[in-house]
Amino acid sequence: MSVEAREARQPWILLTPALTAVTLLLFVPLAFIVVYSFWLRTATGADEVGFYLDNWREALTDPFYRDILLNTLKIAFITTLVCALMGYPAAYFIARSRGNKALLLLLLMLPFWISYIIRTMSWINILGVSGAFNTAFMTIGIIDEPIQMLYNETTVILGLVHFLLPFMILNVFVSVDGIDTNLEDAATSLGATRWQAFVQVTLPLSLPGLAAGSLLCFVLGAGTYITPLVLGGPTDAMFANLVFEAIITQLNWPMGSALSLMLLVVLGVLVMIYNRYLGMAQLMKGLG
Repeated sequence: MSVEAREARQPWILLTPALTAVTLLLFVPLAFIVVYSFWLRTATGADEVGFYLDNWREALTDPFYRDILLNTLKIAFITTLVCALMGYPAAYFIARSRGNKALLLLLLMLPFWISYIIRTMSWINILGVSGAFNTAFMTIGIIDEPIQMLYNETTVILGLVHFLLPFMILNVFVSVDGIDTNLEDAATSLGATRWQAFVQVTLPLSLPGLAAGSLLCFVLGAGTYITPLVLGGPTDAMFANLVFEAIITQLNWPMGSALSLMLLVVLGVLVMIYNRYLGMAQLMKGLG
């Protein structure tokens, strides 16, 4: 074999372990889900092998699934908006800090060291009937009896913000930290105020990081099921909860597969739109 041929094959040899893992852990299971979505669950509980469109017809035409999908997108959008409003100032502060930037980033990463489920369930001890807030309010005499703060849409959004805010801050931080501070100084030297320099220089240059963080928060928020399961009420189910219910509770794998692919397609379209206009490079920086 010639040297040129050997050099041409070397990248593929090095990529073989990663490509094998992605194929076995992503594409093969996804192929099974696609096949399952066209099977049919019979009245006896068995899955009838074949090519049936009943699951897709029900998923696409039933107002029940449509309403929950729209509600899921709404909750994910509100969560993303709150994360952006809270995360940008924090990311800007960390990026412009001097001397303690590493410590602030370490504190930001600490929540990732704790299980997501534990972090979500901790809100029960904070907002529950006998939680910290109700106990404190009753002790100082603000209320006479506990207030029901849990199991509503607001609590679900609060739990999602708690989970997703670090992702937003990290993406915005990477973007802001890469902006030369001399640009702001140049703007102020030309007569702009600090606020004008921020609005006209820093903010536009940091928008790719904000967009990357927003995409990440939206996709992760729309695909979660733990937070609405723990903190939401009966009317606060999100689309991933329907998938969980169909597969785990009802053992209806064909319907659950169709629903999961439906959500995957919707979120995939959003990712494609983002990649078309902004590219995935900034998102990879934030994840790295």
